[in-house]
Amino acid sequence: MKNKQTKNFSLTHKKYIKRLRHDKFTIIFFRVFVLVAFIGLWELLTKTGVVDPFFISSPSRIIKQIGLMIQDKTLFTHSWITLYETLIGFAISTILGYIIAILLWWNEKVRKIFEPYIVVLNSLPKIALGPVIILWVGAGTKAIVLMCILICIVITTMTMLSSFLSVEKDKILLLKSMNANKFQILFKLVLPNSIPEFISVLKINVGMSWVGSIMGEYLTSKAGLGYLIVYGGQIFKIDLVMASTTILCLLAFGMYYFVSLFEKKNRK
Repeated sequence: MKNKQTKNFSLTHKKYIKRLRHDKFTIIFFRVFVLVAFIGLWELLTKTGVVDPFFISSPSRIIKQIGLMIQDKTLFTHSWITLYETLIGFAISTILGYIIAILLWWNEKVRKIFEPYIVVLNSLPKIALGPVIILWVGAGTKAIVLMCILICIVITTMTMLSSFLSVEKDKILLLKSMNANKFQILFKLVLPNSIPEFISVLKINVGMSWVGSIMGEYLTSKAGLGYLIVYGGQIFKIDLVMASTTILCLLAFGMYYFVSLFEKKNRK
């Protein structure tokens, strides 16, 4: 009887694993299908003249433009500049935002004092601070990185603080009953409990950091993908604009992929 139950369980488990693999394959297939269909329809509409490629370019023209950028080495130069600015802004804002959230959780009075200002800062359009940022740190990389930090740091702080405060009070009381101090409560309970939210913050910051760096390059830059997008728009070269945007999407996907790997590793 026991062997029969074990055998049935094994068959059920195999069916479950098979279904998971099938679902995974289906999702990947349709992801690729949607992308290929979109690119194919885009190319078809521009080739047949239904849509003027002057306004939206076309996949073939974008590929040709990227090839030209590779030949004159502008692709690697401008991509690296934007990637460097984004990574620096992403790292600093995530670390600082996390530390600030811990400090606000640690001291309730400080949290109640600064919480309204954090909310106001989050609602403030960061682009409005562009001229002030340039006056503070000058034009160039520093201004772009600072813009990136300002966009991401408040989101990180608010999300992580909310996660810290959501820890069940009963668990905290249990640790206190075992004579745990606040430092132990933080590292044994609060921080481990907030790991899923931290991963979510990383995913959000991937997108927001690229927004910040491109926004900064719009304001003050002589190089980078944001600069190429602005320059291409000024001279009505849509192929350059779309090619730069495509490269931007690929780099953002690369960052998101590494965050996803970190998430999978953490789940294991």
